[in-house]
Amino acid sequence: MEYNSVLLAVSPVTFECSVIELSRHLRVDSVSRLNPAASREIAAHQTVADAVDIMRQDRTGCLLVTRNGQLVGIFTERDLLKNVLAVGLPLSASISEVMTEHPVSVRLKDPIQVAIQRMQEGSYRHLPVIDDDNRPIGILSVKRIVHYLVEHFPNTIYNQPPDPHRYPDAPEGA
Repeated sequence: MEYNSVLLAVSPVTFECSVIELSRHLRVDSVSRLNPAASREIAAHQTVADAVDIMRQDRTGCLLVTRNGQLVGIFTERDLLKNVLAVGLPLSASISEVMTEHPVSVRLKDPIQVAIQRMQEGSYRHLPVIDDDNRPIGILSVKRIVHYLVEHFPNTIYNQPPDPHRYPDAPEGA
């Protein structure tokens, strides 16, 4: 059997079952299953230059901004571009002046579906993971969600037709 034939051997019924199974897992499995990365933090009184140094050293695209251990904001590469460089602020500016305040977040016990919805609604690539006292405990990235989907549901992911409601009549290729 050719490679293309194997990929296209998924019937509409199998596809629907896989989608239903995936949907159920996204509602049942919690954010903790995604193993969020350890939180990378910066204090609200520190400078943008400090944030850039930390981001460069840790090779990360965002930092959680804290004050007295509580999450008060998030600073991302997008914030650096829009709120600092685009407006000509010096790197000596306080991180609290340019951060995104009151970031959307999730808790470890929240379903994965909630995290995906929040990321999609806000066009976020990172979500802080907090405890019940609003203390950061990790960062959830869209990359972790994609890895979860591919690892747990490879047939559903790899066999997606370009239009999920249309199925080819014959295998493609020569």
